[in-house]
Amino acid sequence: MKLFTKDRDFYKSLIALSIPIALQNLVTFAVGLLDNLMIGALGDAAVSGVYMGTQIQTLLQVFSGGIEGAILILAAQYWGKRDTEAIRKIVSIGMKFSLGFGAVLTAVCALFPTFVISLFTKDESVIESGAEYLGVVCFSFLFFCLTQALIAAMRSVETARVGLYVSLVSLVINGVLNYILIFGKFGAPALGIRGAAIATLVARVAESIIIVLFVLCFDKKLRFRFSDLFRHDGALLRDFVKYGTPIVAGQLVWAVNMMAGAAIMGRLTKEVVTGVSMTNALNNLAYVVMNGMAGAVGIITGKTIGEGKEEKMKEYAVTVQVLFLALGILTGGVLFLLRDPFISLYNVTPEAAEYARQFITVLCVTVVGTCYQCACLFGLVKSGGDIAFVFKNDAIFVFLVVLPSAILALSLGAAPWIVFACLKCDQILKCIVAVIKINRYDWIKNLTVKNA
Repeated sequence: MKLFTKDRDFYKSLIALSIPIALQNLVTFAVGLLDNLMIGALGDAAVSGVYMGTQIQTLLQVFSGGIEGAILILAAQYWGKRDTEAIRKIVSIGMKFSLGFGAVLTAVCALFPTFVISLFTKDESVIESGAEYLGVVCFSFLFFCLTQALIAAMRSVETARVGLYVSLVSLVINGVLNYILIFGKFGAPALGIRGAAIATLVARVAESIIIVLFVLCFDKKLRFRFSDLFRHDGALLRDFVKYGTPIVAGQLVWAVNMMAGAAIMGRLTKEVVTGVSMTNALNNLAYVVMNGMAGAVGIITGKTIGEGKEEKMKEYAVTVQVLFLALGILTGGVLFLLRDPFISLYNVTPEAAEYARQFITVLCVTVVGTCYQCACLFGLVKSGGDIAFVFKNDAIFVFLVVLPSAILALSLGAAPWIVFACLKCDQILKCIVAVIKINRYDWIKNLTVKNA
């Protein structure tokens, strides 16, 4: 089988879907970076506090991302059959699960923000800053869940641009309000961290309004109505739970990994935490392109399998592996070149900057593996229908390799960069699994009800 498919439609679809998704990710990254840079002007304690405050948001994002993944995987295969009625039902099921979780998390964070932050660090100044941020931003959680579910619905039917437009509006609103409310411009009070949280809340409300208006008034593919939320389909509900549960579970494993990693690094100095926060911001930039393309691969995979073109899917899989390995190497090189200029953007101590330099160097290596296995395990295997495999694989690496090695390194007093490398080691190791799994092609499975 040739390394590159001659099917021009594959490349056209990959580009057409990748660009808006990647640009949306870029805008989302820009929002986060803007927050970091503006909050960075308030000092190390503020940066560390907001970083810890965002860890609970990570839990929301991964659960919502799991629901989004379930919507995308199932809906994309039904889109291959052009069964829009089934897609609307799938979206409504996912939305109810996502909003329910968001409501619970909002209540916990609104009532106990200090306790939640204290789970990640013992530094009193960091706890105070993090609780101040979390106590406000938690009221944006429900709006975030609604927006992500509807964007997933639009992506599944190859309407990816609306997510970009929503994010652009969010960027403008968040950036302007950050400037005004953090620093007290144009007569507004200088609210510091609380101002950043308010800006995020307002931006997410605006996102929800825009996506709801688009879905109800302008979308011509799904013709979704909120009355669909009250429709019941037992077969699709069972499929959503059957296939969605391992996706959400996998996302939660990743969330545990991220939060445990934050807690492990949080046991070190404030400067280390600041360096990790800066590194994660650059790491998010690396995800912009690879997640955009991996998301596009997932949509193409689901649609192709839904159309019953299994042999064509095998051909695509070979091309995906080559493209994403090359992309990973390129991304690692770019991150290395951006390392020092990026660090110079922050107003942090020289010690924090040096830690960031060390962590980013590690990231330049591990991102190669991240790019390859992200496309293969998530874009192909998970979207192809072998969802349980990805969950089991992630759980094994997180609980048997990543966290034990990081805890051991911490207990032995290893250098912070070694602890950080332990937390990232699975990104390389999982590539071995990905190579074997992809080229067996046993992950190609039709998940639609009619073919169950």
